[in-house]
Amino acid sequence: MDFADVQWQAQLQIVGTVVLAAILGGIVGMEREMADRPAGLRTHAILAAAACLLVSLPDALLEYYAAEAASDILRADPIRIVEAVVTGTAFLGAGTIFRDRDKGAVEGLTTAASLLLVGAIGISVALNQLVTAVLVTVLTLLLLRSARLFKSARHER
Repeated sequence: MDFADVQWQAQLQIVGTVVLAAILGGIVGMEREMADRPAGLRTHAILAAAACLLVSLPDALLEYYAAEAASDILRADPIRIVEAVVTGTAFLGAGTIFRDRDKGAVEGLTTAASLLLVGAIGISVALNQLVTAVLVTVLTLLLLRSARLFKSARHER
């Protein structure tokens, strides 16, 4: 590998988008952590960063293999990558859901949903939909906070 051929600017741009996705996911995760939920800041930040990185890499992958003899049969399907992110996120989210038999309640559904959403936020950042990603992060925080306020007001009655 010749370091003169390395596309530093493109790679640093990918890292920058991954950092932004991690920050946005971490903000949602911080709210979950403050609510003492099973998946918190680190899990949400890592998931958003991973989603962003996975969606950002296909162009580099195609470029890397472009010189190969089989490059004419190499195709990119970004929807498959999004599907893989959603599948992985669903697997993580399922691990946060459990049923408390004593209480007769299911817990962790909101955390699982927030994991799915931070995966989508990571995808949005990778696709340079930055306004969307930031506003959806804010909306997510509003939804999580307002639900908690409503729940505590209901219990005070």
